[in-house]
Order: sequence, then C-alpha cells, then structure tokens
Amino acid sequence: LTRDIQGRFTLGPRLAELAGAAGDDRLLSVAAPVLAALRDHTHESCQLYRRQGDQRICVAAAERPIGLRDSIPVGSTLTMQAGSAAQILLAWEEPERLHRGLRGAAFNATMLSEVRRRGWAQSVGEREPGVASVSAPVRGATGRVVAAVSVSGPIERLGRQPGRAHGTAVVAAANRLSEFLRRDEE
Repeated sequence: LTRDIQGRFTLGPRLAELAGAAGDDRLLSVAAPVLAALRDHTHESCQLYRRQGDQRICVAAAERPIGLRDSIPVGSTLTMQAGSAAQILLAWEEPERLHRGLRGAAFNATMLSEVRRRGWAQSVGEREPGVASVSAPVRGATGRVVAAVSVSGPIERLGRQPGRAHGTAVVAAANRLSEFLRRDEE
C-alpha cells in the first residue's frame, strides 16, 4: 500500500508487477511485441509507464541490445516531475490534478497544452542529463490515458528535437496498444 496526495491509502506500485506475473493484465500481455517492434524501428530503448499516485512505474521495457542505452528496469519508480512519459501521464488529467502535478515540475501548463495538441511529448536532459525521450499516450476503452509508451536514449543519437525523428513511430505504437485495449473491451 501507499498513500496518495490527500493521504488516502491506495494500492502500491508492486501490484502491477504481481498482476503481470499472474497473467491477467491485458496491456502487459500485448506490450512486449509492440515495444520490441518500436525498439527495432528506432534502434533505441523503449518503455511502458503507468502512473501510481505521484510517481510513474516502468511496467514493460525493450532494451537496445548493444551500445549506449537508457536502461530503465521493469519495476523502476520515477518521478512525475520530469520526462516525456510524466508529461503524457499528466497532460490529460482533470484540471485540479494536473495543476497539483505541475508543482515543482520541469514542464508547465503551456507545454502540456502543446503535448495534448500534437499527441506526443519530448524531453531533452529533463529527467537525466544526456538523455532524451519521446512518449505518447496509451488509451483504455473509454479513451482515458492509462499508460505512456516511450523511446529513450542518448541526446547524441536522439538529438535536441527527438519528437521530430521518433514522434510518429511512438504515436503509432501507442495507438496499437490502445487498439488492443479497445478490442479487448468489445
């Protein structure tokens, strides 16, 4: 168990790992091939994040097999205050939760408005110096954002505008996962 911002008890981050191990999480069951295809297309490490309170958890990953990479092990807990996945997981929240999440964040409401407009987020040195990333939203059957797909790697390869190079591919991967979730609910 963990506590949310209001101090209420909520299910803890390890529950996602247990659910995945039990095989009853539809998103995790379809994520591996989609992340692997995205990794093979971009030649960079790919991750799937879910929000848990004021943190995000890496629930699936496909690592670049060789060379310098941004390695985020499954189960890693990261802040919601920096990084493209945090931007995605916050951008479509209701206004009160969005504004509360912006306190201390490396991004602002104007940036999140732009994320909503274009459908993806990018980060350059925001979460960690030397690392860039691009993320897009995965939507559940109701259209609510339930996860973020990310591509991450060294700025030297992704550049200062990683969304230009990988935004379309990341959005396509997120849309594939969203479609799996929609079909599962039909």
